[in-house]
Amino acid sequence: MITAEAAADSAVPSVPGTAVATVVPEREEPAWPWKDAPIRALVQRIHQLQAERAQAFRRLEEGHLQYLRSGPPYDFPRYRSTVHEVTQAFAAASREVLAVEAELAGPRGQPLLASHVRSLQQLEQTRLATVALLQLMGAPELSGQENTLEMHQLKMNPDPLL
Repeated sequence: MITAEAAADSAVPSVPGTAVATVVPEREEPAWPWKDAPIRALVQRIHQLQAERAQAFRRLEEGHLQYLRSGPPYDFPRYRSTVHEVTQAFAAASREVLAVEAELAGPRGQPLLASHVRSLQQLEQTRLATVALLQLMGAPELSGQENTLEMHQLKMNPDPLL
């Protein structure tokens, strides 16, 4: 027979869901610095993000050229690291561009401007996918293997960086 004292000492609650919940303070989302900024400042931020994207494209191109010059044997780990860093930069810029677009479409009541920002984002995604595909097609390991299954799969998935 289980005594009341033994049941109280038990670590497992007798009825599911009756355990005492510990209160974990919720993390507050950091304030978005552009929340109350004028529309002009949002447009300027989009311009800055585009400059960051242009710099990331230059880093990707330079990394690819260094990769091609490195071999054989080719320094794939270094190239992979560059691609990873550039991917993070593109993802951060994209998140912020989408936040600006949402701000313009919603609270700011600027649907035309928001649609232009959305178009810009889509064009950047297409550009990145195209650059990635061109770099994959020019990879020394895949040269001369145009008809292989690997090349076909790479062509079917042109978004390795997105």
